[in-house]
Amino acid sequence: MTGLPLLTLSIGLPVLGALVLMFIQNRDGVRDSLVRNVTLGVSLATFAITLLLWAAFDSSPAAPAFQFVERAPWIPAFGIDYYLGIDGISLLLVVLTSFLTPIALLSSWESVHKKIKEFSILMLLLEASMIGVFCALDVFLFYIFWDFVLIPMYFLIGIWGYERRVYAAIKFLLYTMAGSVLMLIAVIGLSWIHQSATGAYSFDLLKLYELDIPASTQYWFFLAFAIAFVIKVPLFPFHTWLPDAHVEAPTPGSVILAGVMLKMGAYGLIRYAFPLFPDAALYFAPGLALLAVIAIVYGALVAMVQPDMKKLVAYSSVSHMGFVVLGIAAMNVQGVQGAVYQMLAHGVSTGGLFCVVGMLSDRRHTRLISDFGGLKKVMPRLTAAFLIITLASVGLPGLNGFIGEFLIMLGGFRWDPRYVVVAGLGVILSAVYMLWMFQRVYYGSITHEENRTLPDLSPREWGVVAPLCAMAIFMGVAPNVFLRPMEPAVSRIVQRVEANQPLRVDVAGRRIGPPSAVGPLRMGAASAEGPLRVGPPSAVGGERRTRERKGSS
Repeated sequence: MTGLPLLTLSIGLPVLGALVLMFIQNRDGVRDSLVRNVTLGVSLATFAITLLLWAAFDSSPAAPAFQFVERAPWIPAFGIDYYLGIDGISLLLVVLTSFLTPIALLSSWESVHKKIKEFSILMLLLEASMIGVFCALDVFLFYIFWDFVLIPMYFLIGIWGYERRVYAAIKFLLYTMAGSVLMLIAVIGLSWIHQSATGAYSFDLLKLYELDIPASTQYWFFLAFAIAFVIKVPLFPFHTWLPDAHVEAPTPGSVILAGVMLKMGAYGLIRYAFPLFPDAALYFAPGLALLAVIAIVYGALVAMVQPDMKKLVAYSSVSHMGFVVLGIAAMNVQGVQGAVYQMLAHGVSTGGLFCVVGMLSDRRHTRLISDFGGLKKVMPRLTAAFLIITLASVGLPGLNGFIGEFLIMLGGFRWDPRYVVVAGLGVILSAVYMLWMFQRVYYGSITHEENRTLPDLSPREWGVVAPLCAMAIFMGVAPNVFLRPMEPAVSRIVQRVEANQPLRVDVAGRRIGPPSAVGPLRMGAASAEGPLRVGPPSAVGGERRTRERKGSS
């Protein structure tokens, strides 16, 4: 490991860049170009720092749970620290954030023409806060970063968006703030429980993991955290803010929103909701899985009938993020690894889809599928790039989308095959709506004369699509590069949650392993050993669910 505070640098450099931009004055009309170049340079430097983090990261199982730890007192009276650290899961999400930010900035060259300095400052602040979300190990600090993310995105949508941008920005803010307030109440409650148990307040995540929280309390705290996270994912039926935000946001806003911000919700489930409240998580996992498969099918069906390319891609995000939640609900190594991998793959492929749709919109000032057709003859290079990203999105073997979906379905099948059967329909439907869109836009005859003179990819646009296509292929053919760093972290989280699951026994009373290893314990099902006590934790005396054997053998 290096002796540099790399996590602070990765958060602080974009903030410092934003401060520098404030002092750039407009001289001889060159300010906008200078601002763009400085912003891009800062984002590339941040990406280099995160790659250095990855290079120095120890992926061995014997390595510390969290690495590059930085800690300093912040508000000592309440046990609040500036406390950062990363494991394999957060490492990959930090790298994803720093990878997509310069791509999003490059995509803004043709789509953002006003208030360039203000736009660039907000993009850098957004990058810093998103990296902070993935690095924070103090729950109060996590909440600060979590809520601060809303401010730059609100202004990015509300100022640089399209016709209904103010409506979409307010809807986005209200939805996410409502969930955040519930989470804040639960965060305060956790610290109060720690103070009651130890005599001192603490927001240290690792100490809160060790709390013995009554199951009846877990029930409510889990709901408070989970609602905040599933709104951000977003999971059906909390998804309605997403299509409006995507459609009205400028291209770079859509890239960051789909590529990174949605992953914050899934990350919260993995890092906070499930390991902090394992009893409640086990109780609610089937409900989360049910909502996930509904989102998978519903998102795909609605995407099929969208006339607007951007709205189609937005609903595809609802479907794909449903797979992520399904893998988390399964809470076994394959399912959670698949969920994290799908988060990375979705960030690359959906970010690429929004970039290409933005390029078409910049040329034709329309996103309606019916306004295109036959573009393969006019723009063969853009067609090839869009095809690669489309196939990655539908999960073609050899590209990044396949690995995550395969692992999620494998983990889900080991947990409860019924969910996987329904989720499999979403895989088929995703191929239908994505390939049908591709066919209507790029094949057939040219029916609009404006399309005959559209330019192909420019050198700047090559800088946008080439890294995304390369990453989609690389993740598909070399998945171990990404699976290896996350495996120890995933195993620790799964083991923590599994420690609270009842062990199944055979008729002789022999322990045969946790449910994730031998198949699911279905809620309410009876067995030879006796009935399974179910219901909210409060309904069973605050005790963990146990099996009661009938009478005498």
